[in-house]
Amino acid sequence: MAATASGNWPPSPQPGASGWTCFPRVAIRTPGPDARAVREARGFTIATLQRWGVADRWDDIALVVSELLTNALRHALPGRGEPCLRCPVRLGLLQPGPCVLCAVADPSQHPPVLKEPGSLAETGRGLRVIGRLADAWGYTTASDTGKVVWAVLSVKPAATGTRPSLADGQVSTADGQALRAKISR
Repeated sequence: MAATASGNWPPSPQPGASGWTCFPRVAIRTPGPDARAVREARGFTIATLQRWGVADRWDDIALVVSELLTNALRHALPGRGEPCLRCPVRLGLLQPGPCVLCAVADPSQHPPVLKEPGSLAETGRGLRVIGRLADAWGYTTASDTGKVVWAVLSVKPAATGTRPSLADGQVSTADGQALRAKISR
C-alpha cells in the first residue's frame, strides 16, 4: 500500500532501479477505546510529523487522523453486551516519500459508508472531510481480522527551524479558521 501511495508501484523493470528514495518512516499507536483517544492521536500525529520534519499539511493530516479514528471508535467496535474482539483499533502513519499515509485498522469488516447528512446533523461528515483533504483514500479488508481505512496526503519537507508548535493537537483560532475554509471549499 505504501509503494502504491508513493508512486513507487509497480516496481521499475530495470534491475536495481528502485523507486524508494529512502526507507519509509513509520509510527504506530494503539489508542484506547474512549473519546480521549482522538485527542491523544492528534497529539501523536503532530509530534510524529514534527519529528519527521513535515512542514505543511500537518493540520490536515491531524484532522484526517481524527476522522479516521472517530469512525473506527464509533462504528467498528462491538457495542455493550456484544463479544469483545481480540483485535484493537490501531493507528499507523507512514511517510514513504513526498506523502504521508494515515491508516486506522479496526476489527470490523463492514466498509466505511459515505453518507449525505442532513443540514442540522451533528455527525456523518467525516468521510467527506477526509475526501476533501486527502489526495486519495480508501479501505482494504485483507483478512478476517478486520479492515484498514487509509488516506494519503502529499507533503513538503520542513525548512530548517520551521515546525508546527501546537501541543496535544490543539488548534489556534487562526488555524481553526483556515481548517474551516479548507473544509468548506
